Amino acid sequence: MASRRDALLDAAIRVLGGSGMRALTHRAVDAEAGMPAGSTANYFSTREALLEAVVERVSARERENFEAVAHTVHPTTPAELGRVLAAAAHDAVGIHRHLTLARYAVLVEAGHNPTIRRRVAETGNEVGTWFATWLRTIGSHDPGHVPVIGDFVTGLVLHQLAVPDPAFDPTERITALLESLLGLTATHEKAPPGRLR
Repeated sequence: MASRRDALLDAAIRVLGGSGMRALTHRAVDAEAGMPAGSTANYFSTREALLEAVVERVSARERENFEAVAHTVHPTTPAELGRVLAAAAHDAVGIHRHLTLARYAVLVEAGHNPTIRRRVAETGNEVGTWFATWLRTIGSHDPGHVPVIGDFVTGLVLHQLAVPDPAFDPTERITALLESLLGLTATHEKAPPGRLR
């Protein structure tokens, strides 16, 4: 069962993911959590403190989501990993939509907030280890592949959130990129250049 603090942070994520950064206030979080006025301020005295805690909570929840998947699948080829990452992308724009939107809102905030930027960098380092393990399993020995794949999937998800496509299926694109990075001959049909599906 989530602690009262985590329940407030999850409410903050729903506010942030549902209505954007400007909507994130102590009062809005109290209301979303169904708790008495002042509850959020008791844990986070300033909006900055609340936002820093949200960054950490977003990272923790995404890590939990990843670990739930990692314990059930063991991709050993680019095609298998492509399917796993595509499924994760689907979840990011579906059942975890508010969490994903909250993360992107935080990334934008980091662009002009040095404190949040540092927090994002710290949590981003943790995220990189997730990709690194699977990439090594399929034969990658270049640490530089981690940000390439991570940024690519991030871009696909962001585009789908901004311009939803009912037929969204990034499996072939992700697999083709993995094969390209490993120096393999792509065996999947490629989408037309410049078009995100």
